[in-house]
Amino acid sequence: MVPERVSLITIGAINLPELRRFYQGLGWSETEISSDNYSVFKTAGVLLSLFPMEELIKDAGLDASVVPVQGFKGITLAINVDTPEQVDQVVEEVRSAGGKIIKEAGETFWGGRTADFLDPEGNAWEIAWNPTAVFDDRGAMVHF
Repeated sequence: MVPERVSLITIGAINLPELRRFYQGLGWSETEISSDNYSVFKTAGVLLSLFPMEELIKDAGLDASVVPVQGFKGITLAINVDTPEQVDQVVEEVRSAGGKIIKEAGETFWGGRTADFLDPEGNAWEIAWNPTAVFDDRGAMVHF
């Protein structure tokens, strides 16, 4: 059986030092192995790493000519927060750090509150408050 867990998410970076500064600007803590060549941020549920795009493509055994390296990549990462008001607060912090807000905070049809942004390299993130979300002691979402 494949373990039911996601432990590390890696974003292929075009300009790793710039992308690293953005996530540092959000106030996120890095591990001691982080540098401008490879960076790992601590989050409640998984580690988020930044790795040079060319190296990531090579490590995966992919052909660089068919892998999109700019813009939306067909995946959205999410930051779930504890209150509806936190969505608005996080939007302003992201905006201050240089993120591009692509959908301002608003109510959803399912009873939550969300907003969306892009990091400096076009990686898509959602900021969400879900009234049914359940978090563990570390802050990782375990159910909704």
